[in-house]
Amino acid sequence: MNTEIKALHFTMNDDAKEYLNKKLERIHNAEQMIVDLIISIKKEKDFYAEATVNFRWGVSVHVQENDFDLSTAIDKMMDKLAGKITKEKEKVKDKRPGDKLEMRD
Repeated sequence: MNTEIKALHFTMNDDAKEYLNKKLERIHNAEQMIVDLIISIKKEKDFYAEATVNFRWGVSVHVQENDFDLSTAIDKMMDKLAGKITKEKEKVKDKRPGDKLEMRD
């Protein structure tokens, strides 16, 4: 999994980077399914945290959250992202190539 983290309009300090990396451990079990994970955090009036995940089977998922507090924005984004990844894993599990439909006359 390639991970890219961008901070726009501000400089992310080491504590914030460490916090984000700790939160990324939540999706550690899905690393084999993910090609790219791109995280952008932008500072305007609030912090906007967004992530794009590109899965091995060609599907992309995008989530975005904002909050006046950086860690809260990251938490909200990671909650949404973990949910989307779990949902995508379930879709793929349901469509495994080894599963065959039973045909009846």
